[in-house]
Amino acid sequence: MPRSVQSVPKVGGKARNIVVWVLQVVLAVVFVMVGASKMAGAQDMVKVFQDVGVGQWLRYVTGSLELAGAVLLLVPRLSALGGLVLTGVMAGAFLTCLFVIDQSPVPAAVLLILAAVVMWNRRELTLGIVGKAVTSA
Repeated sequence: MPRSVQSVPKVGGKARNIVVWVLQVVLAVVFVMVGASKMAGAQDMVKVFQDVGVGQWLRYVTGSLELAGAVLLLVPRLSALGGLVLTGVMAGAFLTCLFVIDQSPVPAAVLLILAAVVMWNRRELTLGIVGKAVTSA
């Protein structure tokens, strides 16, 4: 009897899922720590945003987005959205390090890539919510 298409396992499905979950948890921890330090007004964070020259309001916006993205990473159906939020934040951080302040863009680039990996690997979960919302409307 032929196997149905639905019963054929994806290549690396379970292992990939575990790796992406570990990545999500690690990123969530990192972004909670960094976002909380921005919100708490850690001296080094205040200085970075002074160097950017836009104002401290951006530190609060960035910290809030990092904390929200970290939480979203841990909600399975919203994890791609968390990856998207954090990819955007880290794209801004990367460009800021590259063109505005005198800091290495490498840490921002690494976090940007890792957040994008989560976003890409979890896109079907999050898009499933969008599809359900559209069909139920």
